Amino acid sequence: MSNHIHLIGRLTADPELKALANGNSVCHLRLAVDGMAPGRETGYINVSTFGASGEAAARTLTKGWLVAVDGRLEQHAWEKNDERRTSYAVVGNVEFLAAPRASGREQEVAQETQAETETAKEGERPSPSEPGFALRAERLAATTAAAAGVGVDW
Repeated sequence: MSNHIHLIGRLTADPELKALANGNSVCHLRLAVDGMAPGRETGYINVSTFGASGEAAARTLTKGWLVAVDGRLEQHAWEKNDERRTSYAVVGNVEFLAAPRASGREQEVAQETQAETETAKEGERPSPSEPGFALRAERLAATTAAAAGVGVDW
């Protein structure tokens, strides 16, 4: 017998990183998966990833990211108002597949970053003391990895 699940979907919200009593951390994600619900509708499932993998997910991912999840399926049962309830969650690894499409301010930041990158290629490097430099650099790295089809498997 084996309990292994592999899903691909988009994040419905930004990840939540929580510290555990033992000093480790856990990152909670909610994933929308096409064709998972009855009638081939979109279904939703909770995902948990621990340690450095969870910290990387919380630091990098945002609502709308396309991710692949690989792990085990866990069932949770409880009683509420004298009714038995059940939910399912995946515990495992998250691979970053593609960033969400940029819109509004994010598109402006991407364009500024592209202009700075082109300037840097010409020998003029932007200053790290410049406002927003770190944010643009982080987004550029994530966007470049996603565009190149490079998944980050922590």
